[in-house]
Amino acid sequence: MWSRASPRFADRTDAGRRLVPLVRHLRGPELVVLGLPRGGVPVAFEVARALDAPLDVVVVRKLGFPFHAELAMGAIGEGGSEVLDEALVAYEGTTEQQVREVERREREALDERVRRLRSAREPLDLTGRTALLVDDGIATGATVRVACRVARVRGAIRVVVASPVAPTGVADVLIEADEVVVLHMPLHFAAVGHWYRDFTAVSDREVAALLGLP
Repeated sequence: MWSRASPRFADRTDAGRRLVPLVRHLRGPELVVLGLPRGGVPVAFEVARALDAPLDVVVVRKLGFPFHAELAMGAIGEGGSEVLDEALVAYEGTTEQQVREVERREREALDERVRRLRSAREPLDLTGRTALLVDDGIATGATVRVACRVARVRGAIRVVVASPVAPTGVADVLIEADEVVVLHMPLHFAAVGHWYRDFTAVSDREVAALLGLP
C-alpha cells in the first residue's frame, strides 16, 4: 500500500502524523508499534499515540562497508539476527575478515544501545500479536528486514512495515514482512534525509523520553 502524498515532510513528527491514515486499519488490542532507533522512534510515537497502541523498539544496526560506511552491506539486530548481502559484499571485494570486524564493532554498539534502552523495562511481549515496525525511511531495507526477524522471534504472528518514504519496489525486498505500507515512493530516491526539511539526528535521550523511560 502506498500514497502519492506530498513528497516532503517538515520533520519526523509530521511524517508520523501523515502516516497514520495508511495504518489505521491495524488498530486493535493485538497491535504493538515498534520504532527503529533512533530516527524511527519519533515517527512511531505519533503512530502509536494515534492508534492507542503500546510503543516499544527493535534495536538494529546497519553494517556499512569498511571504506564506505553509508553503503549498507547488511544489518544486525537484537538476539543475534543478521542480514548480509553476500553478492554485494563479493562485488565490492570485501574480505570475510573485514566483514567480521564491522560486525564486531556494530554488535558492541548495538549491545550498548540495548542496555540503555532496556535498563528500565523488559521488551513488550509480542506473542500472538501484530507488530507494526516503523522507521523514518527505508533505503536498502537491510535494517528493516532484520527488525522483522527480531519481531518474529519475539512471537509476533503478523509483521507490518510502515515508513513515510522508501524507494519504488521496496515491498519486493522486504520478504519477511506480511504487509508493507509506504506514504511516498519516489522514482529517484537519493537518500532518506532528502525527503525531510528537518532531519536532525535523534539522540538516545530523546528515544528514552518518547518511550517513557527515566
